[in-house]
Amino acid sequence: MPAELVKKHCQHPSNRIPSPMLNQPKAYSVAAITRMIKASLEEQYSDVWVEGEISNYHHHTSGHRYLNLKDENAVLRVVMWRSVGAYLKFEPEGGQKVLAHGDITVYEKGGQYQLVCRKLVPVGIGELELAFRQLYEKLSAKGLFDEDRKQEIPQYPEKIGVVTSPTGAAIRDIIQIAQRRNDSVELIIFPAQVQGDGAEKTIAAGIEYFNTRDDIDIIITGRGGGSLEDLWPFNTEKVVRAIAASRIPVISAVGHEIDTTLSDLAADLRAPTPSAAAELAVWSKREFIEDLNSLIVTQANLLGALIREARRNLRTLLTRPVFKRPYDIINQRRQYLDNLARLLVSAGKNRFEESKNRLSLMLTRLGALSPLNILARGYSVSRKEADGSVIRSTREIKRNEHVETILVDGSFLSVVKNVSREKR
Repeated sequence: MPAELVKKHCQHPSNRIPSPMLNQPKAYSVAAITRMIKASLEEQYSDVWVEGEISNYHHHTSGHRYLNLKDENAVLRVVMWRSVGAYLKFEPEGGQKVLAHGDITVYEKGGQYQLVCRKLVPVGIGELELAFRQLYEKLSAKGLFDEDRKQEIPQYPEKIGVVTSPTGAAIRDIIQIAQRRNDSVELIIFPAQVQGDGAEKTIAAGIEYFNTRDDIDIIITGRGGGSLEDLWPFNTEKVVRAIAASRIPVISAVGHEIDTTLSDLAADLRAPTPSAAAELAVWSKREFIEDLNSLIVTQANLLGALIREARRNLRTLLTRPVFKRPYDIINQRRQYLDNLARLLVSAGKNRFEESKNRLSLMLTRLGALSPLNILARGYSVSRKEADGSVIRSTREIKRNEHVETILVDGSFLSVVKNVSREKR
């Protein structure tokens, strides 16, 4: 700040404190002297680069970033506004050595000078390389690159969605190879920005769009070669998450064979180039017909061999006696059947006689126990006429009582004249 301007600024009535004493030293307000320092620093130290180690890094909910740059002897406060931080490729961490570019200013309320950072670059490693490593570690920890979550690529797709620039060399290569290999496979192109700010949004939108359709078998996303910065949209978290979340298998074809992006790692299949992606995704009609013809020939040969083997077996069977003299076999079977019938009849008769003898024996035993046989030997049974109860003792009968006596050939009635009891 020119000396005349500083002097004029200090002499302005609003920046001076009036003094009742004429000989009192000239004094300035805190705000005035702070503004003077601010003006001087901003003029002398604008557009500067500062190297240091990050400490006390804080990413505020407002989107602004605050940190300190330090070395062995001093500490410098740094602020990065949200509008600048949104374009930061990597996430600052404590202990990182960086180069910060911006303007020195003074935060008047705190009375502290600080660097308003417009660019932050890692020391010793590129900004994009560091961002690549950080995002890889973050997404790898979440399992987005795990092999067990990858899907198989359909062998015979009918429709393929392609997310790439509609004017680039990549889409021309894909269309040319697809038409050469199989013109019946339909390519549906989602025009996407594949380079520059906002490109990751259109790439992710293309993948998400194809996932809303039920007729897409494979998604190819990618672009031709370029610098790491050109390929950076395929290293963003938005695109990687869109690929990992896709229910449709995704082939990533970014750059050349030596280029590897995070999209390649998250995809179900990585193709070294867009042309290679078309070769992998579009099945060859010519090769399919050749394979089909080869299969037909193989099956025909196999079927012919089976027919020849069956004919040999048939000729062998026709030489057997059963085919030469079939009635001999029938007569043998008849004779065998007759023998079985005779055995059955004989066994039935034997079984009948055994059963008959067993029944006769049982009847004999039962007859021996019959009361009729006892009566036949001269015994009788007497019972009261009144109630039919059997008389077993002289105590059960009395004089003039009517008694029925049963013999083997009949019965008779009698009247009791006298009852005598004998001791036995």
